Amino acid sequence: MQLENNIKFTIGEIEGVIFKPLHIFVDSRGWLTEIFREDEIENEFMPKMAYISMTETGITRGPHEHVDQADMFVFMKPSKFKLFLWDMRKQSSTYLNKIFIEVGENNPCMVIIPSGVVHAYKNIGTKQGMVYNLPNRLFAGVGKKEKVDEVRHESNPDSPFKMDE
Repeated sequence: MQLENNIKFTIGEIEGVIFKPLHIFVDSRGWLTEIFREDEIENEFMPKMAYISMTETGITRGPHEHVDQADMFVFMKPSKFKLFLWDMRKQSSTYLNKIFIEVGENNPCMVIIPSGVVHAYKNIGTKQGMVYNLPNRLFAGVGKKEKVDEVRHESNPDSPFKMDE
């Protein structure tokens, strides 16, 4: 996918992106939080698999996007992340909007990112950070026999998706 590096983004909300604050319930045993509930998630975003990634301090994952897949990310303790989102869906009312938000330790949340929204996150904390992902599609399809639904932008030096803003 060829993109112009002079695309002009506007800071603002992105249609279809769902931010859900996570409430942490603490007692003498430790803590608990609900990540998602079937009665609170639209069927199109219902997870098909789950995985956990650990990201070292100062490391960025992305930017990339999906053609069909939506990601449901969960950011919690013990670290802080900066989440970057860019709306590249031409049919969206928020086309070319961008959002940069701190999530994780001080803002535990679940975020649903629809297909066509470019996303990246960077561990800006002082500890290794875990991110949970519950996408609505299987990675590489059933039996891992399909093409991976991913458009990667991180190795493109002319990428318009800048994270130093």
